[in-house]
Amino acid sequence: MAGTPERYADEAAPSLKLIADGQLDGLVPELLALAEVIADDWRTARQVIDAVRWTDRSFRGGLVRRLAARYQEAERGSSDPRRIAILFAHLDITDLVSESSRDTREALMTLAAVQEMSYETAGLIRLAEAELDEGHALPGLFVALIRRSQLTMWYGGKDLSPLVERIAPTAPVLNPGEAWADRALADLEALTATDKTDKADKADKGEDWRRLLAHAITANSARPSTKWERAGRTLIDAVGADEARARLLDWLSLVGRPRTAPLQPGQYGNDPAATFDPYNATGLRGLIWLVSFLPTEGAADATDTSHAPLTARTLGALVDTSLRRVPGVGPVNPKVANAAVNALARIEHEAALAELARLATRVTYKGTLKLVDAALDTRAQALGLSREEIEELAVPAYGLTEVGRAEHRLGEATAVLEVHGAKATLTWSNASGKTVKGIPAAVRRDHADELKELKAAVKDIDKMLSAQSERLDRQFLARRSWPYAAWRERYLDHPLVGTLARRLLWTIDGNTTVGFADGELRTLADTPVTEGREVTVWHPVDHEPARIVAWRDWLERHGITQPFKQAHREVYLLTDAERATGTYSNRFAAHILRQHQFHSLAAVRGWRNKLRLCVDDQAPPAVRELPEWGLRAEYWIEGDGREYGIDTTESGSFLRLRTDQVRFYPIDAPGNWAHCCGGEYGMWLGDGADPVEALPLSGIPPLVLSEVLRDVDLFVGVASVGNDPTWQDGGPEGRYREYWTSYGFGELNQTAQTRRVLLERLIPRLAIAGRCRLEGRFLYVEGERHTYKIHLGSGNILISPHDRYLCIVPKSGGGTAGAQAGYLPYEGDRMLAVILSKAMMLAADTEITDPTILSQL
Repeated sequence: MAGTPERYADEAAPSLKLIADGQLDGLVPELLALAEVIADDWRTARQVIDAVRWTDRSFRGGLVRRLAARYQEAERGSSDPRRIAILFAHLDITDLVSESSRDTREALMTLAAVQEMSYETAGLIRLAEAELDEGHALPGLFVALIRRSQLTMWYGGKDLSPLVERIAPTAPVLNPGEAWADRALADLEALTATDKTDKADKADKGEDWRRLLAHAITANSARPSTKWERAGRTLIDAVGADEARARLLDWLSLVGRPRTAPLQPGQYGNDPAATFDPYNATGLRGLIWLVSFLPTEGAADATDTSHAPLTARTLGALVDTSLRRVPGVGPVNPKVANAAVNALARIEHEAALAELARLATRVTYKGTLKLVDAALDTRAQALGLSREEIEELAVPAYGLTEVGRAEHRLGEATAVLEVHGAKATLTWSNASGKTVKGIPAAVRRDHADELKELKAAVKDIDKMLSAQSERLDRQFLARRSWPYAAWRERYLDHPLVGTLARRLLWTIDGNTTVGFADGELRTLADTPVTEGREVTVWHPVDHEPARIVAWRDWLERHGITQPFKQAHREVYLLTDAERATGTYSNRFAAHILRQHQFHSLAAVRGWRNKLRLCVDDQAPPAVRELPEWGLRAEYWIEGDGREYGIDTTESGSFLRLRTDQVRFYPIDAPGNWAHCCGGEYGMWLGDGADPVEALPLSGIPPLVLSEVLRDVDLFVGVASVGNDPTWQDGGPEGRYREYWTSYGFGELNQTAQTRRVLLERLIPRLAIAGRCRLEGRFLYVEGERHTYKIHLGSGNILISPHDRYLCIVPKSGGGTAGAQAGYLPYEGDRMLAVILSKAMMLAADTEITDPTILSQL
């Protein structure tokens, strides 16, 4: 009977009877249950929905009022609000605006306002005008819906513009529902409130601020015009620069916090709470512009005579927040991010330059990155420096007075700010020098501003350390060299960068490798080196294996954990197979990657890539340009699958990619293109242009070949579906079962081989060493229940002796296995932490309490 008309009639019968009997109280639960199956069981839903639509207005008005009451009574996080929103969108009951009961109109506005937009513009207009004609102000959240609908629907502007103009004089200047906008509206209300003593002053101040916010909401271009800026500066003068700075930065610091008035996702749509209200986003851009007009002079705190650090910090955080990626949508709001970058470019202070330099290593969205690059290039040109030099000089000390350390005296207490690895920490001591737990009460009471700045410095240092580590990791292909004195100033002895540079190996004058230990630069024999002419970053591809191992031992002997793989860096040498193919490498072909994860990784590593859509379109391969070498590296990829919704996202982009060759071309060679769904790559030739052949791999400098292949290995190692422990069924229709098995338990790639070498040294130090052994591709762990085999590449587990699969999904962050293992020679290998965590768990398998894992044992 499944899917038959009889079945639909049976399922619809209870609701239809309640409608026929006029039983509203019993109907509401039935309709809420119906909302859960509207997409999968539309025929049943249609019968019930049509029956509701044919009832009289009195019945439908009562239903609307009950649904609105149910919505307002529902607890946050329950399913009722979402189901009510779905019902409201399908019931098409906005014709009730002509019903005499104002309670019904209020209920309609309540239910309409929880939607991201309304497609029933005619009903929306009738509802609003009925309220306005009776002299009622529209609720702020309902106004917000009208504005959003006008901005986001292609026909909304024409239909809704007259209504938007009509409500403008009395409507909130911003849409309520977002934390920052609510704060601004609350401040505005407080400023316009009057009392007996300063009624006129408060009213004037409130009107000045209302005009400033109204001006901000007109920021409809990419950059402020001269006229817009002139008006903005006049409005800032009216409210006062100091007050403007305090309020604007306070509001902007709240951007990105959860919505205060949740919007309900549609049946198929993305979560509107994950993005910015489009009307408010325009206001944000205007506020950001206004911030950039403010003077930076003035005492912000005891250690800095300018307001620029706080301003730059706020704008930089806005860029990060606005470019956070939302599944199925992309960045939250690039136009807000772009405004913040342009504002930073206008602020001539080292704090703003530092934020731009940090963003240059973190931003992957092409449009915003272009603005960051342009701002840094402009600043470099103005100072007569190279782009690389401006990025080096832009890194602030954040109050550190020596490499990785500073002391701040606050009353009788002393705060010690120290950098340990990738994190900054604050510790406290009292007047007698004794370390105390937590922040002393006197500091909280008497030095609140200084404490706030110290906490902000800790966060700033953490973000900058991550950015500078990424920048240093890119230096291998940058062909940079530094005069010895400049290198010491900008790297080794820099208060912040020095914490990274002192954990790396360097080459002095082309032939002397040094590391930093015991306060000195030292050779492999620990001989101090105190001078030189030229310094370059050390790479293992230029050294014999024995020498590389010796430096690894040196790092371990001195207890140095590198910020990323350097001495343990994988080296990819030309293979016989690649000599045979000549111009391309198949080393990383025939893999299945998660497209969006690959796309993000590629951007972070400096590759350009275009998301493949399941449409009739072409795209170039993933490309990394190497201008210092005159080369362009290409990784050929194609979308995998054809079934919409299974192989694609709702927007039609492929979920997975199939990989192919790695090739190299001269950097100015015409680009290659292929159909997004697969097929041969071909060179896109302009008028009269000749095709250019791929370069022989044997002619590619070993350093370039190794670093490019290492990037590609990273893409495969992180984004492969073979890494997903839940894919033992092979994914959709089992299509990838063979690949998942071959990858998840197959031969080790270069990264996994490096991991194996490291585990050989780590395992003997573990408390569970007696239960572990390395054999081939696996780490064997002897538990009380079973013997387990952990694959060193994917982290997947088999139970011996029959190789039964054991699915353990690692927690975010990989656990604390690194700390339990003691010394680790480098940071950043999450899979290593995952493997160690699994080994420690399985060695004590009788103590496992997770029911999901126990059911498999």
